[in-house]
Parts: sequence; structure tokens; C-alpha cells
Amino acid sequence: MKFSILIPVYNEEKTLGTIFEKVFSIEKSPLIDELEVIAVDDCSKDNSLNILEKYSDKIKILKHEKNQGKGAAIRTAAANATGDYVVFQDADLEYDPKDLLKMLDFAAKNNVDILYGSRFLEKKGSPLGKMHYFVNAALTTLSNLFTGLNLTDMETCYKMFRGEILKEINIEEDRFGLEPEITAKAAKICAEKNLKLSEIPINYDPRKYNDGKKIGWKDGLRAVYIILKYGLF
Repeated sequence: MKFSILIPVYNEEKTLGTIFEKVFSIEKSPLIDELEVIAVDDCSKDNSLNILEKYSDKIKILKHEKNQGKGAAIRTAAANATGDYVVFQDADLEYDPKDLLKMLDFAAKNNVDILYGSRFLEKKGSPLGKMHYFVNAALTTLSNLFTGLNLTDMETCYKMFRGEILKEINIEEDRFGLEPEITAKAAKICAEKNLKLSEIPINYDPRKYNDGKKIGWKDGLRAVYIILKYGLF
């Protein structure tokens, strides 16, 4: 199958080289006939774009002239993706691309249309502490109430879609509101078309805020609003 990996990039010069090494390491898997990597530089102010251009023979590079946010970068990348399956990959090192092979294998064997990689399915806690786990659990529970899903990690980065399904989802949120928005819309399309959405456990090695982690408490409040917005209307 053709597998598309979408990578939003904003000021990630410290980790870009390593994440590409990890992404390219899965290319030889028998599960993947062709690997398509699409990176969107969201107007980085560091050396990220120069690093991306070093990989221009292996990846597709798209650029934003103005910083817009993760959701906007994913929207740009998704519009250019051509894979049978498409997944989101952060440019930091919190998520291990080796788990993508596990997700692809599971999806293929179980005829899954949308697959989430959950950080908490087998771990009732977070490396970032109780507050991080509680906030994620609360947002996921609230999301489940409106979507009818039974997820353990709505906020996970690792969301994988059949390519034709992702094309049908109109991403409107520009920042981290992407996560609850796309979950709500995925639930609706699954209900309408009788599609299968599942989740499996993945590894998670979070970075701290002083290492460049970008999501904050305001994004949590925004997530509540978005869950209500797409759940009620």
C-alpha cells in the first residue's frame, strides 16, 4: 500500500533530523509499497526549513508564509496526500514511528477505516504527571459523550485514516483544536457510512515545556469549546 505521513513543522530544528531518520526507517517494511512524506513548514523562525530542504529528494515540502498552527498545517498536507492510509506525525520525538507499522498491520488485518494510537489504553497514567493524565481523560470523556465513541485518548497525535475518508473531512481548526474537531467529524462519517474506528496502544515519550512543548492550558479550554461546538451543532 501507499502510506502518507503528514508532518507539521514549527521551530523543530533540534529534532527534525532524528524524526526523519525514524520515519525513513519504516520504509522497508513489507506493509509499505510506497512511502509519501509531506512536511509543512508553518513559517518557522529557526533553521527548520533549511533542514527540511536537505531532505527535498525524499519528502514533499510545503510552506506557510504566516504561522497558522498545527491544524492549518495538517489541512495543507492532507490536501496533497495520495496514500491509501494517511497518518499525522509530530516533528518532535514524543511518538515513535515504529508504532505506525503496528497500526498499519492492525488496520489491514482488521479492516479498520480510522485508527487512533492511544497513549493511555494500557497505561492509566502519564509521564507528565497526574494533571496531564486527568486533563486528557476529561477531554476524551467529554468528547465520547458527544461522539458516541469509546476512546481512551482523543488528543493523540497518531490518527490514521484511509486516504479517501480523510479527504471527506473538512478541517477548520487552525491550532490544536484539530484533535477534537477531527474526532467529532470522524465519528459522524463512521456513523453515516458504517465505517470502523478503533484504537490500539502506542508508546509515548513526552518532552517538557522548557524543551519546546507548545500546547498549553488555553488549548485545553479551546478543546472544550470545540467538543461542544461540533457535538451540539
